[in-house]
Amino acid sequence: MKKKISLLGATGSIGKSTLDVLRNNPEIFELVAFSFYSNIKLAKEIIEEFHPLIVGVCNQQMVQMLSLLYPKIKFIAKLEGLVAVATAKGADIVLTAVAGSVGLLPTLAAIKSGKDIALANKETLVMAGEWIMQAARKRCVKILPVDSEHSAIFQVLQGQDIKNVKELVITASGGSFRDLTRDKLKHVTLESALKHPNWSMGKKITIDSSTMVNKGLEVIEAHWLFGMPYDKIKIVLHRESTVHSMIRLVDGAYLAQLGSNDMREPIQHALTFPNRMFLKNEKIFDIANAFSLHFDKLDEERFPMLPLAFAVGRKAGSFPTVFNAANEVAVNAFIAGKIKYLEIEELIKRAVFKHQEKENLTLKMIIEIDKKTRKKVCEWMREKL
Repeated sequence: MKKKISLLGATGSIGKSTLDVLRNNPEIFELVAFSFYSNIKLAKEIIEEFHPLIVGVCNQQMVQMLSLLYPKIKFIAKLEGLVAVATAKGADIVLTAVAGSVGLLPTLAAIKSGKDIALANKETLVMAGEWIMQAARKRCVKILPVDSEHSAIFQVLQGQDIKNVKELVITASGGSFRDLTRDKLKHVTLESALKHPNWSMGKKITIDSSTMVNKGLEVIEAHWLFGMPYDKIKIVLHRESTVHSMIRLVDGAYLAQLGSNDMREPIQHALTFPNRMFLKNEKIFDIANAFSLHFDKLDEERFPMLPLAFAVGRKAGSFPTVFNAANEVAVNAFIAGKIKYLEIEELIKRAVFKHQEKENLTLKMIIEIDKKTRKKVCEWMREKL
């Protein structure tokens, strides 16, 4: 029996890597549904190669156009389309590779329909980790991490008693501007921000890596995935991105997962867990070749978004939601050329420091706070302009 896959975000960097895993193993995997946003050329290629039953699209015009070209496929627009893909009949596992908070409700719908989740959308747990993990436990659904750092921790935790784990050690490359002082950040460009030294990723996550917001989101995600308190989660600067992350045990031993910078490995691991299989066309990673590993403390004054992420994580409630929402709006504005690079941090800090927590939070309230935060940040940017 083939394992049937639903893929949210098929045309992004994680989506493309996922399709490569499926393409290399047609006897094992079948793509039954996928979603995409605007890359219609690539979407057509995916449709013609994989023949899915359901496709989620961004608007009704795309539904009408694609339905004429592929009448046997069901096309559904917007959030309804994402939910339809996430809950597609027959799918065994849903890989969520969409960027941002848009992944929350489809992921929750997939869990409630009893489907396992291969999670590459960290914002889902940042916004609503309590509700997501509670729903997964209730439905006996697996949440399998796809981010390379969380996949590394997940892999080395196998066979370990969580009580014996002293800390999780998440590695950080430092991003595009790791060697620049804060003063030099005042005039950096979008083009330079998108030149990550180690990984090829989408625009938002590449910029998040440069501000260290992405690592902050990973800290909050790790807290929920592994049930680890924040004082037992540590970030270290590791320029090579060869050690994807580690755990430290109570007896002082470190267990690490190493490998090439190839997202297909953690994707394939999530899709095949608890089994393993050969990764076809793998990138060469020969540990016998001479190479060096460097680990350093991360300068929190240089990267202020990281301690802020720890702070909002500890505050819990809707603070991580505010942190994430403000970042999404600010990063999109930077990409669009509306604000300068350091203004990303300023907007996030303003949103977090001005936020007043609500009592007796519900998921509905979290979603409303997310919307209000986005609106406020947009208003602040308009006022400045």
